[in-house]
Amino acid sequence: MKRQIPMGWLALPMILTLSLPLVALGWTSSWDSLWAGWQSESFASAMTLSLRTSMLSLGIIIGLGTPAALWLNNMPEKWQPLCWALVRSPLVLPPAVTGLALLMAFGSQGPFAALHLPFAQGAVVLAQVIIGAPLFIEATAAGLRQVNPELTEMARCLGHSPAHVLWRVTLPIATPSLLAGASLAWARALGEFGATLLFAGNLPGVTQTMPLAIYEALQGDLSTAVSLAVSLAFVAVLCLALTHRLLRRHVRSLQ
Repeated sequence: MKRQIPMGWLALPMILTLSLPLVALGWTSSWDSLWAGWQSESFASAMTLSLRTSMLSLGIIIGLGTPAALWLNNMPEKWQPLCWALVRSPLVLPPAVTGLALLMAFGSQGPFAALHLPFAQGAVVLAQVIIGAPLFIEATAAGLRQVNPELTEMARCLGHSPAHVLWRVTLPIATPSLLAGASLAWARALGEFGATLLFAGNLPGVTQTMPLAIYEALQGDLSTAVSLAVSLAFVAVLCLALTHRLLRRHVRSLQ
């Protein structure tokens, strides 16, 4: 009989590779350097701006991304490849390309120049929405496809309106996918760098988010850059861990 290799040993190289950046940050940082970074001028303003803009972006992503996912699932099949390619394009385009495209669209010579969006906080939010929305739409659409059509049909047969069926049947069943997509979209928006730098600039107190503050600190103070990076990584990982816990609790409540 052939001896089978435990699956854990096969997964270990990838787990170690994915963990390497976090381990390296923790290994090279100290409490003194962390404390010094937290007391820097850029930390409070950059963290506050990152949290505020990413939460606003998440609200926009959920509010507009949920109907987009519903529409994509119900549109004619012949149009789905094109529409899904457009939705997923921010995932494969380099963020710098996205930022340059936004600058061309909203810059002084662009068709939307009257909005005066570049190098303002609105530009930060728009860049975060475009970069994070595909993750939410993808996860939400996948969750909606798992809803048993018989359940929604039964609710309609009982006389409930389509809106009632959506809010009381479809979305509650797809809640785990919505939560997963929202957490991924928020974490991606929180860490957005390239598109923000090109479209919104790196203005302290105005458009300088945590990734941009890390980039600026890296030019002259490595310890401050590391402490800022550790703080940002901690917030993102904590959010993902809490979301995973909520998902497990929700799944258990349905069983």
